[in-house]
Amino acid sequence: MPSPSHTVDVAIIGAGPVGLFAAFECGMLKLSSLLIDALDAVGGQCTALYPEKPIYDIPAHPAIEAGDLIANLERQIDPFEVPRLLGRRVERLGGTAGDFVLGTDQGETIHAKAVVIAAGAGAFGPNRPPLDGLAAFEATGCVQYYVRRKEDFRGRRVVIAGGGDSAVDWALALRGIAASIQLVHRRPKFRAAPETASQLDQAAKAGEVEMVIPYQLHALHGAGGRLESVEVADLDGATRHLPADVLLPFFGLSMDLGPISGWGLELAKHHLAVTPATCETSTRGIFAIGDVATYPGKLKLILQGFSEAAMAAHAIHPIVHPDVALHFEYSTSKGVPA
Repeated sequence: MPSPSHTVDVAIIGAGPVGLFAAFECGMLKLSSLLIDALDAVGGQCTALYPEKPIYDIPAHPAIEAGDLIANLERQIDPFEVPRLLGRRVERLGGTAGDFVLGTDQGETIHAKAVVIAAGAGAFGPNRPPLDGLAAFEATGCVQYYVRRKEDFRGRRVVIAGGGDSAVDWALALRGIAASIQLVHRRPKFRAAPETASQLDQAAKAGEVEMVIPYQLHALHGAGGRLESVEVADLDGATRHLPADVLLPFFGLSMDLGPISGWGLELAKHHLAVTPATCETSTRGIFAIGDVATYPGKLKLILQGFSEAAMAAHAIHPIVHPDVALHFEYSTSKGVPA
């Protein structure tokens, strides 16, 4: 039986927020596209890791939960009927601009004139703390690396470890839900947005969050996978036991580009180097946008990924339609193409 085959103008690898918006921008230019993602649902990290986490820097949305953002982006591309290949990983990419062939681990073949890589952090996984017996507590959900439902922590004693945005954001978001929140960090300064860092200071002064500083995770205590306390140690070796039902360690994600790293594209510190004006990689016809792309001045923000999606789509148009001049029009003038 022959493997399924798909033919489109643009193959988009990655169905996170930036990949979804790339499909919209392609649709606005009357370019057909197809989304491919290794996850079983669209949305990338927004869906898999923090669907209930509010995002504050999306234009026209003072605050929007990540899951709602993805739902809105899906509605935005509904008119274009963009097919999705989910739960698939692109293993092979060959050909040249105007005639690329992609192959997935499920046997599908995709023919495309251009390729957009919007793979975010690539294959991602949490950086786990080096603690004895960690796996047993992970198996029971007493140690978690993502917050999918805030209600899961209702009435529970929560210990959060880390000093970045995720640690601070969830310490604030779980107020009024968790029975107690203790935030463990090795130093007083946090690597979080100034506004949320200020909110954390206020929450600590109000007794809503206990700051456990300067300490680091040292051991987990409990029986049968049930967590009873988290042991922390300061730089002098003095220890404390924090009563806990759940530990949330936020030490970032490990990034693995997987097969992408073997496609001959220029890399810069595990990211794809692109031309800022077009987001084209070192191979003509292959573009990279969002967190996977890098160039001088790059900011890892969803809104910048949205801008890159628009630039890439416009740069792709002459590849797909080399004999058709593209006249820029505002969406207020042309509407959404049928």
